[in-house]
Amino acid sequence: MNNTDNGSSRYDKRSKRKKTNIILNGLIGVVILLIIVVGTIIFSGGKDENQPADSAANEEVSKEETSKENNSDEKDDATDEGNQDNEENKDEETNEEENNEEEVKEEEIVTEGGSSADVKRTVENPAWQPVGTVQDDHPTAVYDQSHVDWDEMLRAITYATGLDRSAMTVYFLGNDGVNRSVGTVASPNKDEMYRVYIEWVDGKGWKPTKVEELNSI
Repeated sequence: MNNTDNGSSRYDKRSKRKKTNIILNGLIGVVILLIIVVGTIIFSGGKDENQPADSAANEEVSKEETSKENNSDEKDDATDEGNQDNEENKDEETNEEENNEEEVKEEEIVTEGGSSADVKRTVENPAWQPVGTVQDDHPTAVYDQSHVDWDEMLRAITYATGLDRSAMTVYFLGNDGVNRSVGTVASPNKDEMYRVYIEWVDGKGWKPTKVEELNSI
């Protein structure tokens, strides 16, 4: 009787241990499975979070590069437009000067000979204008090379003849009446020789009235 009870008791214990082991193994498996699932979610979720951040960063860089390119293009366009405007303004100024010179030449009245035997021809032009002045008052002409009046008279002479002021030779510059002067000038090699008559215009400066081209000085 005792032996039978002992055998039954041992069997029951073994059976309980097996069940316990099965349950423990099952729980361990579930825990491992949960760890795997959670780890997968964490890793995959981290990648998803980083991906938009990287994408946003790349998008921001792309925007900055596009903005820089646009700014650079705008600067280049502005520079090109500025250069084009400058060139157009220069062309307009050049054309205006050429037109003015042509108008002045068109109004020239040229006659052969002049006031004396040494005059080849005489030029008069109603389009000639006063050359301007810095003098507020001009009671009389001043024939002093250090005076501003002398400088302004030579400006009027070069304006009428087209000679280079720095290269021409002044043989004579003197009085020709009230607020009138006359000067004799020539190019360095005397290829061009002129007698120029000028008059003073109040507030506007000296104005050429007649140019005589000379055969000799």
